[in-house]
Formats: sequence, C-alpha cells, structure tokens
Amino acid sequence: MSKILFVLTGATHWTLADGTQHPTGFWAEEAAAPYEAFKAAGHEIVVATPGGVVPTVDKGSLAPEVNGGQENADKVAATLDSFTELHAPIRLEDARPEDFDAVFYPGGHGPMEDLAVDATSGRLLVDTLASGKPLAVVCHGPAALLAATLEDGSNAFAGYRVAAFTNAEETQAGLAEKAKWLLETRLTEAGVDVRAGEPWAPNVVVDRNLVTGQNPASSAPLAAEVLKKLA
Repeated sequence: MSKILFVLTGATHWTLADGTQHPTGFWAEEAAAPYEAFKAAGHEIVVATPGGVVPTVDKGSLAPEVNGGQENADKVAATLDSFTELHAPIRLEDARPEDFDAVFYPGGHGPMEDLAVDATSGRLLVDTLASGKPLAVVCHGPAALLAATLEDGSNAFAGYRVAAFTNAEETQAGLAEKAKWLLETRLTEAGVDVRAGEPWAPNVVVDRNLVTGQNPASSAPLAAEVLKKLA
C-alpha cells in the first residue's frame, strides 16, 4: 500500500481581470475519479491545503451537463461523499515529500487563485520532482507549477512536456476574455512544453516521473498512469 498526498486548493473564488470574484474551488471529477481509483487499489490518501482549510468543491462541477448526465453526476457526488479525508486536511506547510509515495494536484480554477503563487506548494513540487516519485497534476492544477522556481529564478518544470487546460478550452468555457492570465500561455512563458490535445478529450502526458492531464476527462486515465508507476 502506498500513501498518496492530494494537494487541493483552499480558494473559494477566482479573481477575474475586472476584479470580480468567480466562485470556484476544486473540480469534482478531478478529485473523485483518482480518489476512487487509488482507494480501489488499496492506497492511503492524505489531503493537504494551504493553512489546512477544508477545500471547497466548485458547485458547477457537480452539474449533470459537465458530468455526462445525471447518473454520472450522482456517482461523482457519491464518491465525494465517501471522500472523508477532504474534511480533515493537513496543513500544506506540514506536508513533507518523504512521507508520501506520490503527490497529486487536482484542478478547478482554485489553483489559479492560490497555488499559482504559493511558495510552500512550489517547494513541495520542486522536491517531489527531484525525488523521482510519481507527481501527477491535472487540468488547472498545473497553475501550481508556476510557483515551482529554482534558486536561479528558473522554473523547475522548464523543458518538461505537460498537458494542462488549454487556451482553447478556456475560450470555449467562456472565461478566457475575463481572465487575468491564461494557464497555457503562462506555462509556455515559463519554459514548460505544453502539449495540447483536442478540447475536452482525454490527454495525458508522461515525462519522467511527471504525469499530467489536460482536462476533467483526463482524470481517470491520469490515475491509471500513476497506478502503473506505483506498481
């Protein structure tokens, strides 16, 4: 049995370019699908958030229209109900990479608000990447990679191939024009090699010990790749 650290956003909103607050949090499927896969394989899950706050699910991510219908929306909601670790997170500041066998960052727009500028999370990412242990990040979760800087100021993930929520997807979701910045653009500017797939289709990229997924549909296949690395 392995111990897997889930690092979730503590944000409840995403500040848009005009200063308004877009309600958000973590995206339900991106936490639920990997949780279900990891627990079914017998692994232990520990949740960490900045300050140890109980993470907020993006209510929009529970809607039938983003889950392929009511039946699957109910399934995702039921999985979150069983995800008791969400209610007792540890402080991200207390999380040590050596205590875990893998680290996973789900998305939602929340990481764009807090983890993208969280130095503690950045150090955890740098250390986990260097350890060779599986590090998995999905959708808007790669916003956290922007805080993973080295002593010389460069990004620890520069030169790595990753999948992340694309500008095309943000545009189709209707939020690109309202955003202060776009994830694909920022990652590219940091030297990260973003490999964009078709919008909304599963796209998982594996580069060394880093496993990344583009969107919610990539969550389950991303979990499968992590399980291969833990086998």
